[in-house]
Amino acid sequence: MRKEIEQLEHQSRELEPDSENREFLERKVTAYSEHFYKNLHTGKTYSPEYQTASEILESDIPEHPENPEDLLDELGAKVDHPGINTASGGHLGYIPGGGLYSSALGDFLAAVTNRYAGVHYTSPGAVNMERRLIRWMADMVGYPDSAGGYLASGGSIANLTAIITAREARGLKAAQFSKSVVYVTEQTHHCIDRALRIAGMGEAIQRQLPVDENFRMKTDQLEQAIQQDLQAGRVPWLIVGSAGTTDTGAVDPLKKQGEIAARHGLWFHVDAAYGGFFMLTGEVDSLFAGIELSDSVVLDPHKGLFLPYGIGAVIVKQEKLMAAAYSYEASYMQDIQDQQTVLSPADTSPELSKHFRGLRMWLPLKLHGVSAFRSALKEKLRLAQHAHQRLTEMPGFETGTEPDLSVVLFRFHPQGADPDACTKKLHQLMLDDGQIYLSSTRIDGKYMLRLAVLSVRTHLSTIDLALELLQKYAREVTKSSA
Repeated sequence: MRKEIEQLEHQSRELEPDSENREFLERKVTAYSEHFYKNLHTGKTYSPEYQTASEILESDIPEHPENPEDLLDELGAKVDHPGINTASGGHLGYIPGGGLYSSALGDFLAAVTNRYAGVHYTSPGAVNMERRLIRWMADMVGYPDSAGGYLASGGSIANLTAIITAREARGLKAAQFSKSVVYVTEQTHHCIDRALRIAGMGEAIQRQLPVDENFRMKTDQLEQAIQQDLQAGRVPWLIVGSAGTTDTGAVDPLKKQGEIAARHGLWFHVDAAYGGFFMLTGEVDSLFAGIELSDSVVLDPHKGLFLPYGIGAVIVKQEKLMAAAYSYEASYMQDIQDQQTVLSPADTSPELSKHFRGLRMWLPLKLHGVSAFRSALKEKLRLAQHAHQRLTEMPGFETGTEPDLSVVLFRFHPQGADPDACTKKLHQLMLDDGQIYLSSTRIDGKYMLRLAVLSVRTHLSTIDLALELLQKYAREVTKSSA
């Protein structure tokens, strides 16, 4: 037995490269990343080479080691090249993320040190770092000292965490789910519907309220709907406010929503995954007035703080309500629970095994300072305003309302032509070009294009290039439609 163990140890030590091999691998990976960054400003943002990407499905999982250089070549050709380059400043579709280099370094350190960030007892420093980040965001929102939260993998899990907390805080039982009412709009993110279904509340009534010309919930009709539901014996439970919708970038009238929620005893949840960090600029205070009235809020640092994908935040005004919703007991964890002095992510979330996400956020904030993020966010607001103004001046283009934040809606409608068909053709030509990526949507049945400015690498030259390409391909569409 001993001899076998020694032999297995010898073989398993191949998983632990020595200093020389670590340095070799680090040089190769660093060289790859440097090449990637150097080509961000010259390469395409969109490359529809899906056949190349599908080849990864045929890639063997080998019994023996392969050459690192060959593996990096495969990564570049089959993973990092096809599809949307979401690290590019030309990514103006959906809601872009950023992919800050300093954040990647934080992830590297978190993975190397492998701190378990789920429980304070095992890594008090890691948990306290994440608690500090939550407190910083809670202060930004205007929450009291009683607030707490959790760094999730993104907005979807963060919203799910908040909805389960709201369900438990209001003491809803399964027999009440079909009578419980959630107040949303057509602009509410689809992850809310999915979260309700995952939380076992698929039978809950989702009352979709109308929006005004700026895509904001009509709160006068919210009040009426609550009164009608109460009279019908239903259980008004949850108001979902949007602070920057994904589709249009609209911010609901949060103050009115909060006042109505307080008046009727409803839980008020704000999905600020996209828009929340614009509060740092001080330029949208009127739009976000009332967010402090909410019971819970979601923000995505991998959006508004330009971090790599994989970090969202949920903050609840009363942290104890999260702890009550996610309480657990396990005999094998009695040592941890006996030593528990503060609430940990495992106490306030669905996760037990948890990546040390906080380091990817803490390191960039410390290295660059909040002022750099504030300036970048102000820049994105100005760029969206600039793009909207220019588009209104360009012949044949129709724009939506002036953006609340950094999403610009528009379409191409040359005189006498079908605007949906022309806009689709224009969109396809932009996709074929690949330098700039725009996404499409439908607003009131109209086919529209979205120009969403939130990549840290999107600057004035990027927007000018996008507008130049739109004008160029609009002329081609006009000729083909004549």
